[in-house]
Amino acid sequence: SNGEITKYAGSGMEEIELSWEDYLEETGSTAVPYGSFKHVDTRLQNGFAPGMKLEVAVRTDPETYWVATIITTCEQLLLLRYDGYGEDRRADFWCDIRKADLYPIGWCEQNKKTLEAPEGIRDKVSDWDEFLRQTLIGACSPPVPLLEGLRNGRNPLDLIAPGSRLECQAFQDSLSTWIVTVVENIGGRLKLRYEGLESSDNYEHWLYYLDPFLHHVGWAAQQGYELQPPSAIRHLKNEAEWQEILAKVKEEEEEPLPSYLFKDKQVIGIHTFSVNMKLEAVDPWSPFGISPATVVKVFDEKYFLVEMDDLRPENHVRRSFVCHADSPGIFPVQWSLKNGLHISPPPGYPSQDFDWADYLKQCGAEAAPQRCFPPLISEHEFKENMKLEAANPLLPEEVCVATITAVRGSYLWLQLEGSKKPIPEYIVSVESMDIFPLGWCETNGHPLSTPRRARGICLLLVMINGKYCCPKIYFNHRCFSGPYLNKGRIAELPQCVGPGNCVLVLREVLTLLINAAYKPSRVLRELQLDKDSVWHGCGEVLKAKYKGKSYRATVEIVKTADRVTEFCRQTCIKLECCPNLFGPRMVLDKCSENCSVLTKTKYTHYYGKKKNKRIGRPPGGHSNLACALKKASKRRKRRKNVFVHKKKRSSASVDNTPAGSPQGSGGEDEDDPDEGDDDSLSEGSTSEQQDELQEESEMSEKKSCSSSPTQSEISTSLPPDRQRRKRELHTFSFSDDENKPPSPKEIRIEVAERLHLDSNPLKWSVADVVRFIRSTDCAPLARIFLDQEIDGQALLLLTLPTVQECMDLKLGPAIKLCHHIERIKFAFYEQFAN
Repeated sequence: SNGEITKYAGSGMEEIELSWEDYLEETGSTAVPYGSFKHVDTRLQNGFAPGMKLEVAVRTDPETYWVATIITTCEQLLLLRYDGYGEDRRADFWCDIRKADLYPIGWCEQNKKTLEAPEGIRDKVSDWDEFLRQTLIGACSPPVPLLEGLRNGRNPLDLIAPGSRLECQAFQDSLSTWIVTVVENIGGRLKLRYEGLESSDNYEHWLYYLDPFLHHVGWAAQQGYELQPPSAIRHLKNEAEWQEILAKVKEEEEEPLPSYLFKDKQVIGIHTFSVNMKLEAVDPWSPFGISPATVVKVFDEKYFLVEMDDLRPENHVRRSFVCHADSPGIFPVQWSLKNGLHISPPPGYPSQDFDWADYLKQCGAEAAPQRCFPPLISEHEFKENMKLEAANPLLPEEVCVATITAVRGSYLWLQLEGSKKPIPEYIVSVESMDIFPLGWCETNGHPLSTPRRARGICLLLVMINGKYCCPKIYFNHRCFSGPYLNKGRIAELPQCVGPGNCVLVLREVLTLLINAAYKPSRVLRELQLDKDSVWHGCGEVLKAKYKGKSYRATVEIVKTADRVTEFCRQTCIKLECCPNLFGPRMVLDKCSENCSVLTKTKYTHYYGKKKNKRIGRPPGGHSNLACALKKASKRRKRRKNVFVHKKKRSSASVDNTPAGSPQGSGGEDEDDPDEGDDDSLSEGSTSEQQDELQEESEMSEKKSCSSSPTQSEISTSLPPDRQRRKRELHTFSFSDDENKPPSPKEIRIEVAERLHLDSNPLKWSVADVVRFIRSTDCAPLARIFLDQEIDGQALLLLTLPTVQECMDLKLGPAIKLCHHIERIKFAFYEQFAN
């Protein structure tokens, strides 16, 4: 029934929810880089400026505090220097405003905390009290509410709470300004209601908090503008009622929002437009094309009114909008022609072929000169076929996934996907505050209209009550999990999946099993459908990720309920685990296969030997681990020992097996020679850049394997005391604290390999970081940086523990990688920290 289908659809939301990575891969597109959305980036640094002073914990003694000055700000990062170091930059350190404990001047005295100079400068000054008195004369601290909010995990933007009041300029036909109340704040995107109206009046609108037409309360009085409701709502009440509403607002005298929230707002410059000038414009109320327009009114040196040309009789409504010198969507005459675009003639124009020369002569008007328009932004990272999130211009409360279909200068043509009411491509500036990076809605809790093709499987085909209904599939984690599946991860799986459509349920089961493997790519290979096999079900493409690479393969899944039990059993046998590990039957205490008392060797004999598949690299296969295969025979012996002598297994693995169980795994050996097996899968790629990266990584691996000895070979050729010294050098050359300035000894060691950077690493994109890693002897790790989208800012925050934990690297490769990161940090301090 429809109810049951809906119920299943609801219960399967995890299965069909939108995955950006999969969506980008399937559409062959990329996401617009996060840093391209300046209005999103600026929200985290509101209220901080170079020269401000703070009280911060001394890094060598967290119980002691000292005054530090902000040297520079970069998004949510602050570069600080303890007062007393003067012009010495060696002890400068970075901190993240969202994580560091930052306090205003005077906080230590109020809270009876120790204020004492750091050890490095303690002997420089004899009277530190007098020094503080002098250094704090005229000092400015970031606002106290801002610092308190950050310590409580609140973004500065959270201060614009529902009920807050702001002033909003009318942007349709006049300069009138009126009070608006914040109804909702989602990530800085504000739903606003004109003061005096109710939600039922349907005059609510959305603006980003940095919009140039939105201001703090009191702005109109400061600028000499009158507070009066815009013409669109003025007819709803009489003049006396509006004045009464205004008087009531003034009586309440609420504390205005802090001005620092708006410090990054665009500064409106002086324009040079005059009445009757002609130009080309995008109609904000219908932004689907470019048409002729006219400057019909100049309010003052900052604002003027543009009206879309309309040659029809006067009784037609004219559409106009207020502009300033830097307003988007206005262009010089002939801009469309120069950019190869069609200009839409004004309504009532006698021909479809519009000619500006004839039109200007016919109207007796002049074209607005080029100097009136702001210079176009030529450098940006928006490209055709990239994806982003964008507000629907006709339904502003709706945010959709959008595709860039064309780019002309600093303007984009966007096609919305999944909109409630489909609209044509529309035009938007790269600096628009109505466009956002992919994932913005999810991060900020804003509803997102997802693309139709990404909404998952069509449930109309699901016959819940028929032969296609799969029973519940249980994961019996007490059963033997075999050499491929991680016992600990199996124990973390849900107790069961289903019931529902067979293909959907079994697909989810196999995906969970692949993700619970020591090597997901190997399990995917075991499940892969042989080309020569006779199909009894349907082919489903499944994916696996391992060591930063993506793999995909076609797996056969049965479609009818009567074949589910046998399908589960045969899949278990393929994976050399207990046939009852998963299936329609729940194992309570004792498994019918008695898998808990069989030895590993016997178990492998019963189930593992039934396959004739060759272990190792497939014939004609291409292995990414060519240099490792030389030692394959030794490793096989080591694996054999792991199977028999359980006590020799890695202590890092989690084993929840009951006493007497044969649980163990060859999959725990990271240097598994069977790595080559993965090459029978098709390796996924999210972009051409990744393909290129893969080729270069493989070439780099081969080159390093063939031309230079491995780390272990170098170690074995050294005498024991040299090995120990070598380890100590590596161990102490990296600090666990990325902000700790390098000591003079470390500086001397690194002089020989000092880097000179052509650009500031804080501004590096993911592609820049990948390019740098590929230029080092850590080139094979470049894919990890690409997959995890590590840009320059994230790179500078990496430390040895972070690299090991987040990149899943062993100590040797992690140390080698951190060596290059330290070189970048040192070059950054030398070249860009000031």
